[in-house]
Amino acid sequence: MSRDLREQLKQLGFFGVLLHWDEVKEADWLPWLVEVEDVERQRRSLERRVRNAKLGRFKPMADFDWSWPKHVDRAQVQALMKLEFLRDGANPIVVGPNGVGKSMLARNVAHAALLAGHTVRFTTASDMLNDLASQDSASGLRRRLTRYVRPRLLVVDSCGVHRNVESAA
Repeated sequence: MSRDLREQLKQLGFFGVLLHWDEVKEADWLPWLVEVEDVERQRRSLERRVRNAKLGRFKPMADFDWSWPKHVDRAQVQALMKLEFLRDGANPIVVGPNGVGKSMLARNVAHAALLAGHTVRFTTASDMLNDLASQDSASGLRRRLTRYVRPRLLVVDSCGVHRNVESAA
């Protein structure tokens, strides 16, 4: 137990406590301190990742009407929600007509990835392309590209393209 506790202290960056290990290793408060610090850091990490993901509001999968559309492959959707594609390095692409729930599914997958500890970025294709095109220099473009490739999961929703095209007409 004390070896695990020392490893946790090291991971949390409590180097002063480690320096005085012989003095504090039997203290009743030490496991509590490590636990509350770890829980708080996990909470703040999730908060930060959710904020940076730019998911916006969305309907949870629990509210999805599986009876419509008629041709949705529920097993495939549920497999996608398990996030195995992240481990495999695969790039799932969800296609279908307007209004069947592709964006909702994408946001739910992104949210599941956030809860699993991954970093996520959600954007529309038009917003991403406009953002990249607005960069004034090659170095600015490289920095901006990094914003999109750094997260573990990048979700590019085409919905914004349709909205912008329709509003321009």
